[in-house]
This record gives sequence, structure tokens and C-alpha cells, in this order.
Amino acid sequence: MTPEPNRADLAKDPARVSGMFDQVAAKYDRTNTVLSLGNDRFWRVATTRAVAPQAGQRILDLAAGTGASSVALARSGADVVAADFSPGMIAEGARRYADLPNLSFVEANATDLPFDDDEFDTVTMSFGLRNVDQPKKALRELRRVTKPGGRIVVCEFSTPPSALFGGLYRFYNDRVLPRVARVVSSNSEAYDYLNESIRHWPDQPTLSAWMREEGWVDVAYRNLSLGIVALHRGTNPS
Repeated sequence: MTPEPNRADLAKDPARVSGMFDQVAAKYDRTNTVLSLGNDRFWRVATTRAVAPQAGQRILDLAAGTGASSVALARSGADVVAADFSPGMIAEGARRYADLPNLSFVEANATDLPFDDDEFDTVTMSFGLRNVDQPKKALRELRRVTKPGGRIVVCEFSTPPSALFGGLYRFYNDRVLPRVARVVSSNSEAYDYLNESIRHWPDQPTLSAWMREEGWVDVAYRNLSLGIVALHRGTNPS
């Protein structure tokens, strides 16, 4: 019997969001590639370059999903921990990448990470901060587990600065994406939530301000794909 689709809402209850991602785990990466028109691969490359992983480093990839972003980091020889609060995502990633000895999968809640203080050289989070019910607390937790002088890289949907392009983007999200999601996703209602969460997510300067509030310094961002996505960076002060 097929389970009833689980749809999160803007309250972002962790159990509901986790359950929603459990249901889309098997087709998650393929669906993202289709709905982003292939841009997800470009965003992943840009994030990997911003992290600049090196052999001997310990890196936390939070909200790693099935580990596609984590694999790109692990290929450098760094010790990578792929963490996510969806057990379904973690199980799928561990199954796919069991042959990589320097990549481990851990179930973790972004607001209460199961790691020691100052454990990681770099922490990164792609398209996950938006799904956390307390994003500022998550930024605080990420700084706690980052070594002094270590870095953070956050890749997240954002606000296109061009009003014209922003209108086209909203049209795609509101009219086109839901129809495509019904064809390619195992839980199309999850992508209705995706639209809502993007629409209500703060713009680039606001997220940068949140990072500074939680103690990160040298905070900066770079727009990708005309501002559909922004790559935020910061440093944990020594």
C-alpha cells in the first residue's frame, strides 16, 4: 500500500519535513536535476570550489540528502561527514556510496548537532537551511562545531535582483514546476512546499546579516544563476 504523501508547511515541524524528504529520497537527485533544468550540477560545482576541500581536512556537509554534494567533496581526499535529519535520505546515500571510506553518513538535526565543539575545518549546507525551523540556531550550531579560523559555505535559494527575471522565475515556480513535479516526483506535494519556502525565504543581505549575528565574520555572498541561488561564505573568528 502506497503511503499518503507527506507535505510540510511553513511551520517547518522537523518530523513533518523529515518525513517528507523520506518519501522523495529515491528519486530526489533526478527530480532536482529535471526541475532545476540541470542547474543543480552547476550549483554543486560552485559550492565545491567555494569549500575548496583538501586531503586531511574534516568537513561537515549538513542537509546532505543522499550525499551527491558530499561525494564531490570526498573526492579531494578530505574526511567528509554527510549529515541529514531524514533517515530515508541517509539510508539512500549510505547505500549508494558505501564504497567511499572517507565518507560517512550521520542522522542529525541542524539545531542540535551530535558533534563536538571545534570538530570541523569547514562546514557547508546546500538547500537545507531554508527547511530548518530555527535557521539562526542552526547557524549558531554550525559555528560551534567549526574550528577557530574555519569556514562556512551556505548555498541556498535566494532573490533575483532583476525584477524582470524575478517575475519569470516566479512564473516558472508557480505554473511550470508543479506540473513537471507531478510527472517526475514520487511526492509532488513536497514541491508545493518548496515553492512556499522559497517565496518566504529572506534575500541575500538578510541571510548575510543573520550569519553575522551568530558570530561569523568576513561574510560575503555571490549570486548564481542570476540570483536564483546565492553562495554565502563566512569565517569562524580565531
